[in-house]
Amino acid sequence: MLKGYKEFIMRGNVIDIAVAVVIGTAFGQVVNSLVADVITPVIGTLIGVPDFSGLKIGPIVLGRFLNAIINFLFVSTAIYFLVIVPMNELAKRKKEETKETPVEPSEEVKLLREILAELKKKA
Repeated sequence: MLKGYKEFIMRGNVIDIAVAVVIGTAFGQVVNSLVADVITPVIGTLIGVPDFSGLKIGPIVLGRFLNAIINFLFVSTAIYFLVIVPMNELAKRKKEETKETPVEPSEEVKLLREILAELKKKA
């Protein structure tokens, strides 16, 4: 039973997932700090304090919901421009670098193609 557990834990994909979760959590903190400590104060300076938590319509508190939507939009924008765009650019560059130029066939392949062409003419 412990042997099976050890094999499960030592699989590469389990370790990769664990590392991804840890890095994702740390990156989430960085992005949340960017939004809360940099972007939100800048917007607050431009248009006033962007805190809608006190906004209510009767007993319905819409302010927290609006704050959550705004936070989501800021976080998704930050992730897009700080992660997705650079990763797409890196993938594009890597793809361009790895484009292989057509390799000239060897003399043997050329000879075999000529023989095949001659055989097709006779058939």
